[in-house]
Amino acid sequence: MKNQKKILLIVITLFLFIIGTVFSTGKKEAAKTLKIGTLMDLTGDLKEYGIPIRSGIELAVRQLIKAGLPITLVNADSETNPIAAVNAANKLVNIDQVLVIIGSLGSGVTQAVAEAVACPNNTLIITPSSTSPVLSNLPADTGKDFLFRTCPSDDLQGTIAGKIARERYKTVSVIYVNNSYGQGLAEAFKRSFEKEGGKVPAMVATEQEAESYTAELKAALKDNPDALAAFTYPESAIVYLREAIEFYNYKSFLFCDGTKSEKIIAALGASNIEGMIGTAPGSAGGESLVLFNQAYQNEFGKIPPLPFITNAYDATAAIGLAAYLTVVQDKPLTSVNIRNNLRTVTSKGGTIIRPGEFAKAFDLLKRGEKINYEGAASSVDFDEKGDVVTPFDIWQYSEGKIIVIKTVESLN
Repeated sequence: MKNQKKILLIVITLFLFIIGTVFSTGKKEAAKTLKIGTLMDLTGDLKEYGIPIRSGIELAVRQLIKAGLPITLVNADSETNPIAAVNAANKLVNIDQVLVIIGSLGSGVTQAVAEAVACPNNTLIITPSSTSPVLSNLPADTGKDFLFRTCPSDDLQGTIAGKIARERYKTVSVIYVNNSYGQGLAEAFKRSFEKEGGKVPAMVATEQEAESYTAELKAALKDNPDALAAFTYPESAIVYLREAIEFYNYKSFLFCDGTKSEKIIAALGASNIEGMIGTAPGSAGGESLVLFNQAYQNEFGKIPPLPFITNAYDATAAIGLAAYLTVVQDKPLTSVNIRNNLRTVTSKGGTIIRPGEFAKAFDLLKRGEKINYEGAASSVDFDEKGDVVTPFDIWQYSEGKIIVIKTVESLN
């Protein structure tokens, strides 16, 4: 009987030891796992962009995991709505406990999330597509440095759009979405266009996804401008562009990143927008873009002609590299430590790392060497405000497709 009790005690002790080891190992691995939250616009005015842009994130995540960095991705929908986005971000940060948020897409939504959730909780947020100049100087982020982006400010896009538009038109009225994105782009465009000698007869603000925009169109078109700049989001643009064509027989439009849309072609008919141009942040090209394109096509097939997919990939790559450096430094994997390493892994002076070369990057970091990530969209050189500069595409609606006419460098 004593021997049986002794054997039973040994078995129980061994069992508890094994269980304890498993849980201990699990906790240790969890502490080394990078948890990223995505806040994409899967519904609402920007829903056309949500899934394709998130695919750019997923591609980088799969490559980083394969290279040796454990990552958990938690996806959420911003609904292209600040209130819904803040609620989703609160869940990501306080319940899912993500270390980083990638998103949102719209500037007004990102501003709300940064001010209400990310910055107050010292949580890193990187947006691949929120271009409003306001985001460079958010009061809530003053001195905290938790808001970054891998897309350029619309101070740059507006300047280029104004110059390009002046080559074609003498007068352009602007219809813009009434948030920080629309306001910032419209104002930058007006300054640039008028500096080049053009005239902006009307600047008309609109709300998202209204049933009709006839009143706004009446104000925007009253002086019969040479073109109407459509500085909103796709779902809303479809409504007022169709009304402009059907009710006003007006068919001269200027587009931007927010109205670079395959759905607009389908809704309006290719002939109604044939030959019309727009601007959007582009990609630097070269070997980095080639590597990204090959990997994306292998993983997902055809690359949609939509903006910010490369920017989302670069945001994820930079986060992953910064997180791995944090682990190599034997520091806790926290949002603050990842943030502190973002500029380190993307600054000039180290070995160049291109899209997909993450195993090489990890090996260099383990050996204590410096790296410099050169992205698919840009060099990802974050300035003191967390901003980057990218080239811009001049694109066109042509024969039912979206084509890039040329790529130009940013203009100050």
